[in-house]
Amino acid sequence: MSAPNPTAITLHQKSAVLEVSFDDGKNFRLSCEYLRVYSPSAEVRGHGPGQEVLVYGKAGVNIVTLEPVGNYAVRPTFSDGHSTGIFSWDYLYQLGVDEPAMWRRYLERLSNEGRTRKAASE
Repeated sequence: MSAPNPTAITLHQKSAVLEVSFDDGKNFRLSCEYLRVYSPSAEVRGHGPGQEVLVYGKAGVNIVTLEPVGNYAVRPTFSDGHSTGIFSWDYLYQLGVDEPAMWRRYLERLSNEGRTRKAASE
């Protein structure tokens, strides 16, 4: 079963948040950093289980452009140049629903690997 369809997508560049509302009434405010570190691109997810890459140093990342991909997804271009992730409506919905647990896992993994959210230049 697929996720509900989006009814509104708003990029808030000043707060670096992508707000997505769905036709089931759910509304998610997803940080650009969260979207960047969970990009569905092969660069981040790899080509199979166990090939995921830990993305770090993205606390200040923003989305500079957001392009529609057909009627099923959007492709953001992030301020660090990353632009290969296509975020389907299903994936955006999953990111919204699972954000607390996914963000906690991300922070734990950063800590375990001695990495930080801050960019090297910060």
